[in-house]
Amino acid sequence: MLAEARRIINDFHVMIRKKDVARLDPWITEASPRLIASFARGITNDKSAVRAAITQPWSNGQTEGQITKLKLVKRQMYGRGKLDLLQARLIGAV
Repeated sequence: MLAEARRIINDFHVMIRKKDVARLDPWITEASPRLIASFARGITNDKSAVRAAITQPWSNGQTEGQITKLKLVKRQMYGRGKLDLLQARLIGAV
């Protein structure tokens, strides 16, 4: 049962990596009655977003990475200094 779930998840990863949107509906049909049914329901609920993620060439990964780095530095500096120290820390983090 777990091996089957792992295979279905792997099929999803391959579909995303190869940008094969034609396999989305058959994948949902296969995954729905299985162990990963809640994941398949989530994909079904956000099908338009998943379809766009597969077909569109754009990604916000670079933006999210920069925001994560900024938040990390901000949390590390919380309560320790003023804006000049935060600015020096951010320039050094780049």
